[in-house]
Amino acid sequence: MRVHHLNCGTMHPHFTPAGLVCHVLLVETPGGLVLVDSGLGLHDSLSPAERFGPGRHYVRPVFDPSEAAIMQIRRLGFDPHDVRHIVLTHLDADHAGGLADFPWAQVHLTSAESFAAQHPRTFMERERYVAAQRSHNPTLVEHTAVAGESWRGFAGAEELTDIASGIVLINLPGHSRGHAAVAVDAGDRWLLHVGDSFYHHGQLDGSNSAPRAITAMERVTAYDWKQVKANHRRLTELWNTAEPDLLLVNAHDPHLLDRALGRT
Repeated sequence: MRVHHLNCGTMHPHFTPAGLVCHVLLVETPGGLVLVDSGLGLHDSLSPAERFGPGRHYVRPVFDPSEAAIMQIRRLGFDPHDVRHIVLTHLDADHAGGLADFPWAQVHLTSAESFAAQHPRTFMERERYVAAQRSHNPTLVEHTAVAGESWRGFAGAEELTDIASGIVLINLPGHSRGHAAVAVDAGDRWLLHVGDSFYHHGQLDGSNSAPRAITAMERVTAYDWKQVKANHRRLTELWNTAEPDLLLVNAHDPHLLDRALGRT
């Protein structure tokens, strides 16, 4: 399957010189187009508070319409109505902001994440899940992790064969209650999009170069910090192994987006 790497939202937290991106995958499958995450989206009718909540004061999203997934899909020459499925790592505003631009698409996520958004039980969950982004009542397809299934050592993996062979939803909680990673078979290699399981390559490559402003944000927003640290250790192993048939990306590191695009 052919995969396009898109930046669907730029953010500028203080003391983060390179800023942050919203790294979205657009996947061409035999049955249509699939998005992995959806970025900030258009949402012309919503105010910044309705689009992002209080977190916008910290991450300072740009809300550039030209970066919206639907606009980039049109520029690539595709019909947005060919986006039949959106697979989410989680429902934070910078990942689910584009859902309303594709109201006809089925939205795939873990059942734990769907439940958390509908029944938030902590202060951070009440802040992070922006109900206005789901006011169009999207069709949610919930997936429950099965402990017996795994993908390269990650337990709780499900191949989404109803979408296409080679798209795998992987249970990876920690950042949020039902956070997931998504693996995509791009033909010559696999892409593993781990969402917000880490924020910056400096957390994995031994350089400790991640800006403190974003590692502090990661700590504050984590649903389960112990699990986040365990995810860091597992992903560091993957990074150090540097398997030639696997490309590891996340949601917000501009360096990893540039690497995926062949710009570094």
